[in-house]
Amino acid sequence: RQSYSTIYALSSAPGKAGVAVIRISGSQAKQALNTTVQGTLKPRQAYFRRIRHPVTKTLLDRGLVFWFPGPHSFTGEDSVEFHVHGGNAVVKSVLEALGSLDKFRLAEQGEFSRRAFDNDKLDLTEIEGLADLLNAETEAQRQLALRQAEGGLRKPYEEWRNKIIKCMATTEAVIDFGEDEHIEDGVLDEVLENVIELKDAIQNHLNDSRVGEIVRSGVRVAIVGPPNAGKSTLLNLLAKREAAIVSDRPGTTRDIVEVTLNLGGYPVVISDTAGLRTSDDVIEMEGVKRAISRMDLADIKICLLPSTENEIDPIVQQVLDSNTFVLLTKQDLANTTTTKSTTIMDQLHQAGVKKVWTLSCKTGQGVDKFLDDMIGVLKHTFDDALASPALITQARHRQHLQDCVVALGQYLELPQDEVVLGAEELRHAANALGRITGRVDVEDVLDVLFSQFCIGK
Repeated sequence: RQSYSTIYALSSAPGKAGVAVIRISGSQAKQALNTTVQGTLKPRQAYFRRIRHPVTKTLLDRGLVFWFPGPHSFTGEDSVEFHVHGGNAVVKSVLEALGSLDKFRLAEQGEFSRRAFDNDKLDLTEIEGLADLLNAETEAQRQLALRQAEGGLRKPYEEWRNKIIKCMATTEAVIDFGEDEHIEDGVLDEVLENVIELKDAIQNHLNDSRVGEIVRSGVRVAIVGPPNAGKSTLLNLLAKREAAIVSDRPGTTRDIVEVTLNLGGYPVVISDTAGLRTSDDVIEMEGVKRAISRMDLADIKICLLPSTENEIDPIVQQVLDSNTFVLLTKQDLANTTTTKSTTIMDQLHQAGVKKVWTLSCKTGQGVDKFLDDMIGVLKHTFDDALASPALITQARHRQHLQDCVVALGQYLELPQDEVVLGAEELRHAANALGRITGRVDVEDVLDVLFSQFCIGK
């Protein structure tokens, strides 16, 4: 089978670099050492060696060589690493030299991690954490991914699964040996108590406000408000580039414009939306419809209101509530609009708005204060939750956990004498948890998962 071939690939980033790491894994990995370097190498120790072509013996480079006998390696197989100079020609020559060896082939995308999974070195949650760690762009994402890669999710899920299996074993023992005098009275009562405890624990785990998923994909922030309130100017100011078109003409923004920022270590995806107003322009009204839809999906909504206006448009009033952050813009004109700003503040209080900032997108006045307060909001919202070692980060995790809770709930609804049906519900619950870690049939998710990795991982 091709999967049993010895594989090799560049495991560090492609392109010129000081050092490039080339990884080899498989039953013939030791052959790469015997034919390319001289001397005896002890496991898991670094050796500085000349690396030669296995056939022609041409000198390819000088670098560090590592030998990792299986199963004590990343993949669980015999593995070798060459740490060579990161020039394109050097890397190409070493890869071509390895390709000349019998039963060696270039690794497929994510194949090293796939072999680690197949050899029980990593479960699916740890591999997903590893993929997220490679893609992490902020400190919060790094911390979340690292905990998952180190087994933060595997441990509680496996513990719950083992408890369900124990309950299932007890139930099936009653089915098989119900008349046997060795089956103690009250064992099903104990199973019932354990199932109630497990269901409550998993349900509490699900009641996490989706913090892990939000941090993994980015906190979604929607900027809304009437036309010419400064939404696009604010977006460009935050992005530090001309991400959106700015014009005095109302209705310039028709579609959603997004930028991703790092605020206080948190990933934030900010969306600039069309100005909220009633219009005869069909295209502009489609933009308004999309703006309202994006606002409904947002984790945080920021409404910009120009302090030069007397009244808040009714369509804008509909988006205002106690969870809306309001920015009173155009404060560079504040000296001439004091009465108008006061009128708007009264309307905001009536709408239940609690958080209001004043700023000028044109001069930058008040923007730093707003950003500092926004970072404080993010930390207050997510810091405590992120301290948890186990946070749901994937939609598939949540779905399988919900399936588990449903199965446990159906078990609890059964009459106690329906032991056979009860055992089947417990089996469904255990399988649902097993699909998260990869303990049962997970072929439908493997190809999607490992496609997230680069060739050398």
